[in-house]
Amino acid sequence: MDIKILGMGCPKCVKLYENTKKAVEEKGVDATVTKVDSLPSIMKYNVMSTPALVIDEKVVLTGQVPSPEKIGELLV
Repeated sequence: MDIKILGMGCPKCVKLYENTKKAVEEKGVDATVTKVDSLPSIMKYNVMSTPALVIDEKVVLTGQVPSPEKIGELLV
């Protein structure tokens, strides 16, 4: 599974990255979690609000910082 956190490094982006890493560990999912902080790269996903969570090239949420438990539900 390929997971990307889109954001320019704001506190919410950092928190989403941390929560996502924790969710992956708790679920035992085989996934790569990557930060994408380049504006041109973020724009390719047509995201209007960051942070955004992308799972296997599909934007699954934007502008939110859900708990690790909520993120874990998206990893199923």
